[in-house]
Amino acid sequence: MLEAAASMNRPYSLQDLKKLTDSDMLRVNQVISDHLASEVVLINQLSQHIILSGGKRLRPMLVILTARACGHEGEDDALLAAVVEFIHTATLLHDDVVDDSDMRRGKQTASTIWGNEAAVLVGDYLYSRAFQMMIKARSMTIMDLLANTTNTIAQGEVLQLLNIRDPNTSEQKYQEVIYAKTACLFEAAAHIGALLGKAGSEQEQALKAYGRHLGIAFQLIDDALDYSAQSEELGKNVGDDLAEGKPTLPLIRAMEVGNASQKKLIRDAIESGRIERFDNINRVINDTGALQYTIEQAQTEASAAKNAIAALDDSEYRQAMMFLADYAVERHC
Repeated sequence: MLEAAASMNRPYSLQDLKKLTDSDMLRVNQVISDHLASEVVLINQLSQHIILSGGKRLRPMLVILTARACGHEGEDDALLAAVVEFIHTATLLHDDVVDDSDMRRGKQTASTIWGNEAAVLVGDYLYSRAFQMMIKARSMTIMDLLANTTNTIAQGEVLQLLNIRDPNTSEQKYQEVIYAKTACLFEAAAHIGALLGKAGSEQEQALKAYGRHLGIAFQLIDDALDYSAQSEELGKNVGDDLAEGKPTLPLIRAMEVGNASQKKLIRDAIESGRIERFDNINRVINDTGALQYTIEQAQTEASAAKNAIAALDDSEYRQAMMFLADYAVERHC
C-alpha cells in the first residue's frame, strides 16, 4: 500500500498499484468473463482474444480508483468498470479494421485472424452487451454519460478518418481527435467513479478533469512512441501511424517548425502513406524537437491531471491516481 511505500521513503510503483487494486480488479475481470459468454462460438473466441490479451485495464481501473477515492463501498463499480472495458475493446476491434492493422499488444489482430467482417460484428456485439450491462446499474445519469461518450468516440473515429492523408491537419484538429477517440472515455471512467461515490459538484468536475487530462497525456505518449519505441515494446509495428497516413503531433510539429526540405519529406510521406524513408522522417522529428515537444505536451497534461485532484481528500487511492498520471508519460509501451 502507498502509506507503507511512503514510510519506507521509496517511490510508488506499479507493484504498489497492483496490490491496492488487485481484489477490485479480480471482481472486474470476473464480471468481464461472465458477460463475454455467448452461444456463438466465434464471438467467444474473438472477444476473448482481444479482451484477455494483456491490456493494462487502465480505464476500468480508473472507475475503481475514483469511486474508492470518493468513499464508494458498493459492488456496482465492477459492473460499470467492465462496461467501460467493453466499450474500449469494441473501439479497438473497429480501429484495427479501419486502420488495416495486423498487430496489437504484440499479437495478431482479431481482424487478421478472423477477418474484417467478424471483427466489426463482434465489436458491435460488445457495444450492445455494454449497453445491456449498464442498464443493471439503474442510473439514468450514468447511462446518459456512457451513451454520449460512445457517440463522441464514434465521431472521433470519423474526424480521424477525415484527417487521414491530410498534411495540413492542424494541432487543434489533432487535439479534437485525441479527446474524442481516447480522452473522453478516460474522462467518463473518472466521472462514473465520482457519481458512484456521490461526490459533490466541485469534486465531480475535478475528477472529470483528471480523467480528461490523463487520457490526453496517454495518447500523446502513444503517438510519440510510434517514433521512438521498438515494435516489441510498442506491441504494434513501429511506423504504423505514418503508414496509415495519420498526422499525429510529432509529424504536425515537425511540419510546423522544419525547413522546406523537411516539410516536403513529411508532407509526401503523409500523403502517400509510404514508410520507406521512415528513418529519415524519424531523424527530422528528432532534429526539429518535435518528439520532445510531444513529450512535453504530455507532461503538461499529466501535471494538469494531478493538479485537478490536488484538493481531494488524501487517501491511498488519490495518491495512486497521482502515480498513474506520472506513469502515463514515463511508460515505454
